[in-house]
Amino acid sequence: MRMPAPDAAVLQRRSEILRALQKIVPGEGVIVSEAERRAYESDGLSAYRGLPLAVVLPSNLEQVRAVLRYCREVGVKVVPRGAGTSLSGGALPLSDGILLGMSKFNRILEIDLANRCVVAEPGVTNLAITAAVEAKGFYYAPDPSSQIACTIGGNVAENSGGVHCLKYGVTTNNLLGIEMVLMDGEVVRLGGKHLDAGGYDLLGVMTGSEGLLGIVTEVTVRILPKPETARALLIGFPEIAAAGAAVAAIIAEGIVPGGMEMMDRPATKAAEDFVHAGYPLDVEALLIVELDGVAAEVDHLLGVVETIAREKGATTIKKSRDDAERLLFWSGRKAAFPAVGRISPDYYCMDGTIPRGRLAQVLTRIGELSKRHGLAVVNVFHAGDGNLHPLILYDANKEGEIERAEAFGADILRLCVEVGGVLTGEHGVGVEKRDLMGAMFDDNDLAHQERLKCAFDPDGLLNPGKMFPELHRCAELGRLHVHAGKLPHPDLPRF
Repeated sequence: MRMPAPDAAVLQRRSEILRALQKIVPGEGVIVSEAERRAYESDGLSAYRGLPLAVVLPSNLEQVRAVLRYCREVGVKVVPRGAGTSLSGGALPLSDGILLGMSKFNRILEIDLANRCVVAEPGVTNLAITAAVEAKGFYYAPDPSSQIACTIGGNVAENSGGVHCLKYGVTTNNLLGIEMVLMDGEVVRLGGKHLDAGGYDLLGVMTGSEGLLGIVTEVTVRILPKPETARALLIGFPEIAAAGAAVAAIIAEGIVPGGMEMMDRPATKAAEDFVHAGYPLDVEALLIVELDGVAAEVDHLLGVVETIAREKGATTIKKSRDDAERLLFWSGRKAAFPAVGRISPDYYCMDGTIPRGRLAQVLTRIGELSKRHGLAVVNVFHAGDGNLHPLILYDANKEGEIERAEAFGADILRLCVEVGGVLTGEHGVGVEKRDLMGAMFDDNDLAHQERLKCAFDPDGLLNPGKMFPELHRCAELGRLHVHAGKLPHPDLPRF
């Protein structure tokens, strides 16, 4: 894995830089000891590690502005970090850069039920937003498996999804506005409490930008009324192809489930051993389908889905009898990643997206790749929107296994692109998929994306080494009608 060469001048001036940062963020806001920095050496992609120059934990907007202004003045790189649950190495530190942790921004600022939105700081966890409004009958729809820990700011950075994204969308479909700080310390507001902001879709640009464009300091998300009824079905199939055919048939019938997830046999066994959710262990594929809405509609659709499943060869069908059992069905899927951690010393969690109709073909090819690379794989995925999460099992203590796992993962992602899919569905590019960007984009595509980064961060100090396989100076790419790092839009509200 290649990262930008450390700036020797910055490393030599470390003591001076630390003193300046400690003046901006006093007390315990700057972490300098090696032992304490170790806690931040990686994100969820723990195969890659590094020590940051320092960890800075601002607690208010003015501190963020001052830190970024200072870092730009002296040429120090900045790596933003939320809860560290990213699985693509997006928060991997740099030895000549600070890691800017936003965990102290952890307050819900406003609950506006009339406008069906919540305003929160970026360090608020995903699940905390639902917890804050559920007593009033509302919830926040995107629900990544890490929702108990992942933060809403990180969700914006990665455009996170979850098991209910098929019907209700990923983060970008539920995001109304943000406040962000540019590298020069300027504060910009995009969107608000309304559904569509005027002008350029800069809110869309920021969503999924992986910390390369600015630091999010406030987030406004829409909340939804809790459905009157929600019920789930556990459906077991004797083969993956039959489960894939059932997924396609359900969507073709015009049904959009609240969630539709699939696990293969090894994943089902691991989850059942861990959670005891009542999963059948004699099936090759387990499909979880949730229907929500008014009771009469849900009852009708349950019958339609059951009929389709039987027509496609389902051997096991179980309906949730109450909400507690529905949540139990989901508990195994939500805990699939830690469950797999119990059966292997290490695993490499992939993230690619394919057309639903190619599901059986791709899983067959993944099985062939498993034999070629000599490593087992467990498959968990958002079946409704074709977002795959193969978990490659390996042992980092065995020589060469991590390299084989990386090669196996790269082959899976190339396969996704080959069949008409994309490199990522919700985990982002980070360092994990950076060197595979050429499989999906040509040089002109990548150059245009870099030009957009230059419009926000002309000195290339925000999260360098992530997303782009090669870095060019902004002068080489040409500016996008910007001057001194200003955004190319005269009507943006600023502070």
